[in-house]
Amino acid sequence: MKTTEIKEQVVSGKYDALIEDLYADPSLLDYQKQRYAAALDKYQTLFGDDEVSIYSAAGRSEISGNHTDHQHGCVLAGSINLDAIGIVSKQDHVIKVISDDFDIKPIDLNDLDKKEDELGTSEALIRGVVSKLKELGYNVGGFKAFITSDVLMGAGLSSSAAFESIIGTIIDGLYNDMKIDMVTIAKVGQYAENVYFGKPCGLMDQCACAVGGLISIDFKDTSNPIVNSVNVDFSKYDHSLCIVDTKGSHADLTDAYGAVPQEMKEVAHYFGKEVLREVDEDEFYANIANLRTTLNNDRAILRAIHFFNENNRVNTCVEKLNNDDFEGFKALIQESGNSSYKFLQNVYADFDYKNQAVSLGLAMSEMILKDHGVCRVHGGGFAGTIQAFVENGYVETYKEEIEKVFGKGSCHILKVRKLGGCKVID
Repeated sequence: MKTTEIKEQVVSGKYDALIEDLYADPSLLDYQKQRYAAALDKYQTLFGDDEVSIYSAAGRSEISGNHTDHQHGCVLAGSINLDAIGIVSKQDHVIKVISDDFDIKPIDLNDLDKKEDELGTSEALIRGVVSKLKELGYNVGGFKAFITSDVLMGAGLSSSAAFESIIGTIIDGLYNDMKIDMVTIAKVGQYAENVYFGKPCGLMDQCACAVGGLISIDFKDTSNPIVNSVNVDFSKYDHSLCIVDTKGSHADLTDAYGAVPQEMKEVAHYFGKEVLREVDEDEFYANIANLRTTLNNDRAILRAIHFFNENNRVNTCVEKLNNDDFEGFKALIQESGNSSYKFLQNVYADFDYKNQAVSLGLAMSEMILKDHGVCRVHGGGFAGTIQAFVENGYVETYKEEIEKVFGKGSCHILKVRKLGGCKVID
């Protein structure tokens, strides 16, 4: 359908049920209808009244498994009802994307080699995704798209993974009849970010954004991660998932992020292994004195302690949820947060110790929440967001008080949505 026709149907309410189902919150219906209509208008202004389709890729919230994925560990994560949507039309040989206010340079499909001058850019992510899909034997082709996202950039909700996922999903929908497995889309996104973009990351962000729902992921075999749905309705526990943007920038933090897997691997290498998942936990603890002498890096040892504890915690979290033990689950979330703060040490960058927005957010949250909820660092850390599970009757109090510190609109009350990367309207 053409942009004008789809817009008329969106505004008239034809897709109301679909939108409510996708975003898991009826109160967002008017907002999403206006958002889709505005995106269609923007596409038409940029490219004309074309035959288009609409795609979506979710942001994600890590529930448990902080910095375990890059060591082939376990993760519990969920796709959330903040997403990137793309208004898309086919064209030959070239991918042209405008993402909100970013006019991304065209990508010629005849030249998909990595470009050193594109490191850290959206162009690198697009080129990397398409290159890997082509290498894997999938059909690729050109398109033009306007993409808009309400996934908070630099806030630990995986705006880059959502972008990678929507590019992969668009190629899937336009040229592969939506037959590419979403875990493959996730792995392609990770490849683009690692190799073309130049940022070390595990596979958790991309998996949660692409697959959708609440999922546990075991990355022991990264070529074939085990992804299981966790069928839990959080609403029955009378708690809400709150994400607070502490406004810290992720700029210049690549080295801080990169040091986490690097130091964990240094410990693994001591035992002749590549990653910590391959190391026997008892053997690790028996050799801490020797590790201190050999590595001369206590932080690496503390980060390994975090990994072993956190990796075990993920499966216990799933068990607690499956057994309806929400209080036990909350206690584990608090343990996870304490471990990230004390052992993983990813709440602020040591070279920028005066900027500790995440630390301050956690301190204030504990003071505000008392017995009404729990909080932890969220995602990669060092800057960005914290996560809190808050009693429904206390959410407005928490939101009001925490926003006195970080500003109006900094506290987001989220839902886990069922779908990750998907075609919404064709």
